[in-house]
Amino acid sequence: MVEPTAIAEISPFLAGNFAPVHQEITSTNLKVIGKIPPELRGSFVRNGPNPQFDPLGMYHWFDGDGMLHGVEIKDSQATYRNRYVKTAGFMKEHQAGKALYGGILGPRDLEPELSFKNVSNTALVWHHQQLLSLWEGGEPYLIDVPSLDTVGSQTFEGKLNTPFTAHPKVDPVTGEMMFIGYNMITPPFLHYGIVSADGKLSKLVPIELPVGVMMHDFAITEHYSIFPNLPLTFRPEKMAKGEAAFQFESHTPSYFGILPRHGEPDSIRWFETNSCFIYHTLNAYEEGDEVILLACRMEATSVLGMVNDPEMANKNDIPFLTRWRFNLRDNSVKEEILDDVPSEFPTLNPAYVGRKNRYGYSMTIKPDELPLWDGIIKYDLETGNSWRYQYGLGRYGGEAVFAPNPLGSSEDDGWLITFVYDQSTDSSELVILAAQNLEYEPVARVLIPQRVPYGFHGLWVPQS
Repeated sequence: MVEPTAIAEISPFLAGNFAPVHQEITSTNLKVIGKIPPELRGSFVRNGPNPQFDPLGMYHWFDGDGMLHGVEIKDSQATYRNRYVKTAGFMKEHQAGKALYGGILGPRDLEPELSFKNVSNTALVWHHQQLLSLWEGGEPYLIDVPSLDTVGSQTFEGKLNTPFTAHPKVDPVTGEMMFIGYNMITPPFLHYGIVSADGKLSKLVPIELPVGVMMHDFAITEHYSIFPNLPLTFRPEKMAKGEAAFQFESHTPSYFGILPRHGEPDSIRWFETNSCFIYHTLNAYEEGDEVILLACRMEATSVLGMVNDPEMANKNDIPFLTRWRFNLRDNSVKEEILDDVPSEFPTLNPAYVGRKNRYGYSMTIKPDELPLWDGIIKYDLETGNSWRYQYGLGRYGGEAVFAPNPLGSSEDDGWLITFVYDQSTDSSELVILAAQNLEYEPVARVLIPQRVPYGFHGLWVPQS
């Protein structure tokens, strides 16, 4: 086994607050600075990578086993739990007492079935009174609430035979859950599915793409689903030329497919735009003849592969909130950057998914070689105004999840919730901010009894 200090030198994602924690604990009656609003009742849960064993080779942040960190809130009191997502691959390694699977960076001499495992480490969705842990290369895992124990994989009675996106969209009106699943190696490269409000897989259709691409996220409106076909491609034929098969093609256009929600694949319409990449969408909605998409756009990305244009080096992985207008009548596209402050992990009030939203929230990025989020921006998309909250010197957070006020009536009446890590004390806390007064101090800070490593996406599950 490679010594942990040596591994940390190999990968910065095994050091500092990226390093895993291995103890699963439950801690009640947590200390609170301020006061948790009595209306705030439910569970905040966040997913993220947390390898249980030293990796076999080079470690990428995306490779770690999923671990859920949750804070259950009731009667202004808080309970913390953290639990591994016990996938089939996790259990196989747990029984062996060592790592068996490779990852994004190798090693490449493993049997094909050991190249990757479903780590279920990326995001979560609440649908049909079930919490699902997600990873876009495989099936979801069902999680018990509030215990966060893993129940088992979810294949919708065996009907799911494709990957399942880390970012499905739940329509707040119909209760349907739309999802995509991409495969970069085998045609047709993309599938689109719908899970009905009662949890049944009602639609799963192929969408043919000319080449395999990474499609991490997508969007829905009231009547359409939108697929970003962006040029982060996998072309095996390049390996014969000594080139990287997986790379961002900065001279290849981007395409956005718009499909009626229940339509067949032959009814999809493709809109061509300049080359770009999107990891996360904020929302989409319809307005007259236009479909509006809001997302964090970057010129190029080198997170998972090479960029084929050295001139793009200074533009890689710098995302800006952007709005696209796709006109369904004349097939035109208008693209507008809404802010010059780099930000990512956009969120909104979930009651407005697929409908026109006035407010959106995004995480500001510290200029650094590592992904560190140093604050939150609130956008008023009608007036163009914005407000910022900074976590403070040496303090970094994650995606801020919107928890609606059950007694509220306006779109931004609720709270933004995230974990924040303080470098000076090597400690973590749950920060609760009033979304209507983002620039004010938090209404409450819940002190967590162990460090919470940086992670990916979370959600709020109301007690109701």
